[in-house]
Amino acid sequence: MGFTEPTPVQKQAVPPGIEGRDLLGCAMTGSGKTAAFLLPIMERLRDAQPGTTRALILTPTRELAAQIDEERTQLGRHTRIRGASIFGGVSMKPQVKAFRDGVEILVATPGRLLDHFQHDYARLDGIDTLVLDEADRMLDMGFLPDIRRVLKHLGRGRRQTFLFSATMPKPIVQLSRELLDNPVRIDVERPQGTATGIEQAFFPVPAKRKPALLIELLERDEIGNVIAFCRTKHRAKRLHQKLEKAGIPSAQIHGNRSQNQRTKALAGFRDGRYRVLAATDIVARGIDVEALDHVVNFDVPNMAEDYIHRVGRTARAGATGEAYTFVAPDEEKHVRDIERAVGRPIERRTLEGFDYNASEAERFEIPVSERIARHRAQRKGGGGGGGGGRGGGGRSKSRGGGGGGRGGRSGGKGGGGGRSR
Repeated sequence: MGFTEPTPVQKQAVPPGIEGRDLLGCAMTGSGKTAAFLLPIMERLRDAQPGTTRALILTPTRELAAQIDEERTQLGRHTRIRGASIFGGVSMKPQVKAFRDGVEILVATPGRLLDHFQHDYARLDGIDTLVLDEADRMLDMGFLPDIRRVLKHLGRGRRQTFLFSATMPKPIVQLSRELLDNPVRIDVERPQGTATGIEQAFFPVPAKRKPALLIELLERDEIGNVIAFCRTKHRAKRLHQKLEKAGIPSAQIHGNRSQNQRTKALAGFRDGRYRVLAATDIVARGIDVEALDHVVNFDVPNMAEDYIHRVGRTARAGATGEAYTFVAPDEEKHVRDIERAVGRPIERRTLEGFDYNASEAERFEIPVSERIARHRAQRKGGGGGGGGGRGGGGRSKSRGGGGGGRGGRSGGKGGGGGRSR
């Protein structure tokens, strides 16, 4: 798996985890925390009798559940420990079989797990290890009531509990007090700040010119493979359409896509069939894409914490990467919070030769009322699609410069929702 030495969070978490201590970990994605809780679990299950589910790992999203289960498979390749992932958007039959077989480790999203609990086969009263991963994200997505309902289905005996969260808001602190018994506190990476290997830049740009700026950067080979984060599902879809129309292979991933579509989009992006993944924050945490060159914040996130998790998709495990943020005039209000969170000013850049004031032939974002009218009309008629190959061009670096305060633009390198089952 490429391990040469444990990460800081693994060094602190694995020994007390093997001893059976409860753990409260403040650690961000990319820190190695998945192995930090999987290794103690698997060590303790190594000689256990098969046929009973002993460990339950709760995660906020399908993608994170699948990723954890994949890492569990790799770590347990030479053991008899079995596991399965439980999430929505896919057939329940293999999941029912996992319950009936009593696989040792289940990785689940709360919503789909509660669906299974409506049936007699779903019994988890043998659980003696519980993991809540990305607890703050589950809070953001409204899963705390679901988590409490899940807990009622577990056995009442003593169990070891791991709680990992990138931040510690009051509801998560309260939950940790309810669930953890004299926990070992792991606090390796602060939620503020970004990985040292990430080169960050803001690109001030009129909102209507954001798609054209991204296309220009791609066609000049200023950026390689990129996840482009959008504010809404509609904007991710529209960006995907714009990129395909420009001949740039892309895929979209957001809450309106089925699990099969999301899986195929990620697989195609990982193997290079797609150059751009237009996404909402559903993949901002928990998706591990090796050798990701760039992250583009097509829209500035409202929360500085979301910015940190978005750009954290690049420069993982000590690698380097670049994170570009397109800042429209009405998004400047969020810039100061982001710079405060990362602990320094972020340089402004402009792209030499790009026409920032050109008019657009069509609107990028279509009002909701108009979309509804179109959808009703399409139900009576038909739809269309698009495709294409990658655009090309010579490499033309442009580094903005100048001071690191708000709103500056310059020319050389300078200073500074919803329920997902």
